[in-house]
Amino acid sequence: MRFDPTAAPSETSAFWMPFTANRQFKAEPRLLASAEGMYYRSVDGRQILDATAGLWCCNAGHARPKIVEAVSRQIATLDYAPTFQMGHPLPFVLAERLADLAPDPLRHVFFTCSGSEAVDTALKIALAYHRVRGEGQRTRLIGREKGYHGVGFGGISVGGMVNNRKFFGAMLPGVDHLRHTLDLSRNAFSRGLPEHGAELADDLERLVQLHDASTIAAVIVEPISGSAGVVLPPRGYLERLRAICDRHGILLIFDEVITGFGRIGGAFGAERFGVTPDLITCAKGLSNGAVPMGAVLASRQVHDAFMHGPENAIELFHGYTYSGHPVAAAAALATLDTYEEEGLFNRAFELGQAWEDAAHALRGLPNVIDIRNHGLIAAIELAPREGSPGARAYEVFRRCFHERDLLIRVTGDVIALSPPLIIEPAQIERIFSTLADTIRAAA
Repeated sequence: MRFDPTAAPSETSAFWMPFTANRQFKAEPRLLASAEGMYYRSVDGRQILDATAGLWCCNAGHARPKIVEAVSRQIATLDYAPTFQMGHPLPFVLAERLADLAPDPLRHVFFTCSGSEAVDTALKIALAYHRVRGEGQRTRLIGREKGYHGVGFGGISVGGMVNNRKFFGAMLPGVDHLRHTLDLSRNAFSRGLPEHGAELADDLERLVQLHDASTIAAVIVEPISGSAGVVLPPRGYLERLRAICDRHGILLIFDEVITGFGRIGGAFGAERFGVTPDLITCAKGLSNGAVPMGAVLASRQVHDAFMHGPENAIELFHGYTYSGHPVAAAAALATLDTYEEEGLFNRAFELGQAWEDAAHALRGLPNVIDIRNHGLIAAIELAPREGSPGARAYEVFRRCFHERDLLIRVTGDVIALSPPLIIEPAQIERIFSTLADTIRAAA
């Protein structure tokens, strides 16, 4: 019997859904059947405006023709080829494209299948880098409170989100954390980057004094934290962190799974903020969400440290069956073409002021305690209901989807917005006017 992918399933119990209140969802499912451009279509035929780019990933919008054609052509030509001691052309071409987009000296690319895998790969590269240089005692990794770095054991160890950690017991040993940079007492309702908090980068100096720099391999931070509720770096913070890492020989890793590929303007947050790390992780917008893919971009210094010894020796004992997958690479190349041809890396600059103004127009609504924005990202933080944290934002999310045909994302009592970069001013106005009405209704 032919399966209809746009029809509602007759049974929902078998699928254990990720990061979902399964019983709550299955009592009132929200099912999407198709997508095009800025919109999803639900199984009951409603057109849903996507204010989240899927899950921060469909930066060029949905079902873009060049990507659809590239994936279809590639899977009919070469569906799979190994990249262990073998190869095929596409990941080599894609790596060059990414290296050209990245700030110098990030010139080498290791492909993964997701952001989580990219993070664990970057952490392993950092540890191995020090070992091949003769500083194998550098095994300590530094993350940050409220950080989200995927769901591998490396990522949750350096991450700083409580629920992602507390259920799973043992973390990687030798991990410590910087304080987060969210400070509503000084920075609430900042437009763009907050003014206060650059000194929080000095936490790294404190950890150096505690552990000694000779034991620390790397620091990993998101330029902008997404899953924790859009936590922005104070002005000067990233620059200060870079300087401290340089002073002590510590690698700096930017997790750009969210900030990469036009989300805040330019190809990477490193470019937008003018701070170049030693390693960048990316995924999501790399293939526009069409086929799972991630990557780690490494500096020449890091890469070249491995390129010694016998030429027949494997330099890094690490990889994935699907590293550089042909169909994923085809999707990514077509995605990069779409970004370039449509000037999508500039959209955050072109629309940033209108986006910011529309977001901050919600100030003064009932229970709105902060608004944060940068590029085409925004967060509206709501005061929690007493005894029911997260309930108020969830009600806004639910009402937006079921009553107003708008898809937003909530994390705790924070409404997070990250629309496709093809968004138009009229759609910005609709998103925020709908939110205003729904926040009032949820008061």
